[in-house]
Amino acid sequence: MPLLRRSKADDSAADQALEKAQHDDGGRLSQAATQLVRRLVDLGIDGAGPLAPAADAAAAARRKHSDVEDAIDALVSSSTRSAAVGGFVTGLGGFVTLPVALPANLLGYYVIATRTVAGTAALRGYDLSSEEVRSAVLLVLADEDGGALLSKFGLAGPGGLVTRLARKQLAGPGLAVLNKAIGFQLLSRLGRSGLSRLGRGLPLAGGVLGAGLDAYALRRTAKAARSAFPLRRGAAGEVTGGSGR
Repeated sequence: MPLLRRSKADDSAADQALEKAQHDDGGRLSQAATQLVRRLVDLGIDGAGPLAPAADAAAAARRKHSDVEDAIDALVSSSTRSAAVGGFVTGLGGFVTLPVALPANLLGYYVIATRTVAGTAALRGYDLSSEEVRSAVLLVLADEDGGALLSKFGLAGPGGLVTRLARKQLAGPGLAVLNKAIGFQLLSRLGRSGLSRLGRGLPLAGGVLGAGLDAYALRRTAKAARSAFPLRRGAAGEVTGGSGR
């Protein structure tokens, strides 16, 4: 699932998302985009409520597996099992409150997907406290839409996502605009055609995952994360950015 594969429709959607992100009108949709990204970072990367930080989950997997790729496989399996617990999103309570209503099963998917991508990045040697790494995690979630945004920000080209973000030096306001544009893209995917298109892209597994998260979709996202975060030489398995909680 290469992040740079995109269509004219993706480019158009990226243009609209970037325009909205650059010209914040303070409306409900703008607030929702900002808060969706914040919730995904809070829950999926830093950990909140019943969820431990993604780096801590990655470190736990690393302690059990000498091979980094085996640890990533274990992390994906663990994420799938945790999502299967009934009432996953309900158990998070106010942590997932947003200005606009979103289906709990799909919001649950993005939280678990964020943790999976972030954990993969940590196991591949990336520091989850880095703003560039966090933005790269969000870009993986945006899928083909993320590839279109990369082009709009002049980030298309060879190398991992983090390398490109660091080379472009988007720190500060630039990263904030990129993250908000990703939020608009994710909201658009959630609301497109009454969720029918996204629903077909995330086939349900008959309740195997209580939050509506399908194992196939999670593995697909994990595969994209492996592509986006190549193994860092000399840093593999050195998990950073966790709380130690």
